Amino acid sequence: MRRATITLPDELDARVAAFLEGQEPEPSLTALVQTALERYLDQIEWNRRGFKRPAGSLKITPAPKGSGHRDSSVDHDRVLAERS
Repeated sequence: MRRATITLPDELDARVAAFLEGQEPEPSLTALVQTALERYLDQIEWNRRGFKRPAGSLKITPAPKGSGHRDSSVDHDRVLAERS
């Protein structure tokens, strides 16, 4: 495992301290930094792959007549296979 020394500006240090104090149980600074780095690197990878978050929420509108099946939500694979 690699050890590292970091320097935090006073304002960021105060924000980190306030965040840690508000957690139950209070995580270590090491755990917080590791989690933040993992999430940052994951986000960089998603950005590299061209991922973009949806602009709005998913809106599903049922067909006016319905599918004609009463079990579509349970047996959706069969219903979709029949339509292809």
